[in-house]
Amino acid sequence: MQPENHEKTHAVFVAAMAFLSSIKLDKGKLMKRIGLIGGMSWESTATYYRMINEAVRDSRGGLVSADIVMHSLDFSEVVALQKADRWDEAGALLGAAGARLANAGADCVLICTNTMHLVADTVEKMSGVALIDIIDETAAALKADGRRKPLLLATRYTMEHGFYTDRMRQHGVDLVVPEADDRAAIHDIIFGELCQGEIKSCSRERYLAVIEKARALGVDSVILGCTEISLLIDPDALPLPGYDSTAIHAKAAVDFALGDKAFDRAA
Repeated sequence: MQPENHEKTHAVFVAAMAFLSSIKLDKGKLMKRIGLIGGMSWESTATYYRMINEAVRDSRGGLVSADIVMHSLDFSEVVALQKADRWDEAGALLGAAGARLANAGADCVLICTNTMHLVADTVEKMSGVALIDIIDETAAALKADGRRKPLLLATRYTMEHGFYTDRMRQHGVDLVVPEADDRAAIHDIIFGELCQGEIKSCSRERYLAVIEKARALGVDSVILGCTEISLLIDPDALPLPGYDSTAIHAKAAVDFALGDKAFDRAA
């Protein structure tokens, strides 16, 4: 490029930036950028993407869609780390994804899976932006309806590692988890079927049987605590009030993106 052409290009750039800076934007119409750490599995991440965009469209109308950046991980790598109990490495993997989203301009980060909230502290620290916690948001929804003793349906890691139960207890919610054989069945259906896009009526009946058993023990609600479970059972068609953690989490992201809601994960 000739020097004079370079100078002209630079002058045009400076003028354009000055013009853009002079525009007074309507802050009420701006939205924050949502960062999604997905792929765990991609089946449920697709649900997040759809739910968030549907909610934004319903709120703003027309052709408005959500401002989203996504890092979709290779789920097989994450599952291998889970099975090997290498949670520190899993946290570093997701934390690096969160940092990349922040570098791409994300104002918040969502871990699009319940299980990997076991490493939420690491992700929040490495990303440096607000982390919208699926456990906190689900607890808030339960408390708003006066529910204090929900049944948790989730992966074995979520039901047995204690991080979910402990954080719910901080919100005054006492979780009930299924018996060992039921936990194994729930876990196997999630990874062997739902994460691979398989929906079987016999598996639905198995889940409903677990819910009925817990109902007899006095639970007052059911948490669909794995983002794939809502692919199998409808939370609105259960014998107890159902709380779909995926839908709750997605709504929280939209509330953050379109409003001034702040998220503080401090214990």
